[in-house]
Amino acid sequence: MDCSNAARLASNCPRRSNSGLRWTNRRLRRVITTYLIGLAAITAVLIATWVLQLKTRNAGHVDITWSFSLGLAAVIYALLADGETVMRLLAGVLGLVWSARLGGYLYLRNVGAPEDSRYTALREKWGQAQDRNMLLFYLFQGVMAWVLSLPFLVVAYQQAVVAAPLLVLGVVIWAISVLGEALADYQLMAFKADPANRGKVCRQGLWYYSRHPNYFFESLHWVAYIPLALGSSLWWLTLVSPLLMAWLLLKVSGVPGVETPEGKRKREGYDEYVRTTSSFIPWPPKASKHKV
Repeated sequence: MDCSNAARLASNCPRRSNSGLRWTNRRLRRVITTYLIGLAAITAVLIATWVLQLKTRNAGHVDITWSFSLGLAAVIYALLADGETVMRLLAGVLGLVWSARLGGYLYLRNVGAPEDSRYTALREKWGQAQDRNMLLFYLFQGVMAWVLSLPFLVVAYQQAVVAAPLLVLGVVIWAISVLGEALADYQLMAFKADPANRGKVCRQGLWYYSRHPNYFFESLHWVAYIPLALGSSLWWLTLVSPLLMAWLLLKVSGVPGVETPEGKRKREGYDEYVRTTSSFIPWPPKASKHKV
């Protein structure tokens, strides 16, 4: 049968191509709608956090709720997506566990503590406009969280379980990154809890090999979703999150906020630590110039 014949087109020509196009468009709209629902949920969490800081005058709560908002987005995507059940479970569970671990740690670290000096400095800088600017700052963080949540969305919409090697690779990277960050956080917290270490530089455990091992493993965590997304036409979107997180931690809110001139002066031997120890990727340190 020649489907190019106009007389036969209406009755005999298959319509699979057109229906497939309509299905693709419907599915794309569903993906976008799900992603926008994630944005609404994240925004609601951060606005509620902003209202809370109006009462407590402690903007540091946003560090905690920001982490939890990403876990919430992962669960929303897993529930609303029409992907393969295993992939939806992976997106929801991996995102939620990572979020709960990080948010829980930040809660334990900050509960009952005064406002972080970074936020106090912003209040002083903004003056009477601090409430408005703090809201805009929170909303900006919400947008960053929304962009970072892309891997959860892409994995949740995977139509088939990825090949076993890719599945294992993704889960192994996820486990190494989450456990590595948890270990780094615990080692630093234990070091700071000892009064004898006041004013000293933590060089214990992972901190012997990197000045910011927690940031390294946090960035590595977002790499875990790349192999889980391979095979999807949207897999390339998962490249955004590890690059964005590394940029934020190295250039915006992570290292620049920690390695300040004031912070260096307060800690004995910090200049030597900077000279000998990798800033990001764990690596054996250089020989100390003071070593005999």
